[in-house]
Amino acid sequence: MDPRDQIPDVRDGLTRAERIILYTLRRLEQERGGRSVPTAMLYGHVVEHINLRPDEFQKILAKLVGRGSP
Repeated sequence: MDPRDQIPDVRDGLTRAERIILYTLRRLEQERGGRSVPTAMLYGHVVEHINLRPDEFQKILAKLVGRGSP
């Protein structure tokens, strides 16, 4: 992953990777009619936009849902 993807944006504190994950999650939820999105499906769509290893993805996802370190 590019180190610049880890720098928080001054507008809201989200990194580029976090923003891509959230954007992709929202899009998939809309496509699925509001239903939950399986993690594997989300990961598959996220890696189309940014190069993330599965462990990096899981760490960011845990942070976004409040189960990870800041």
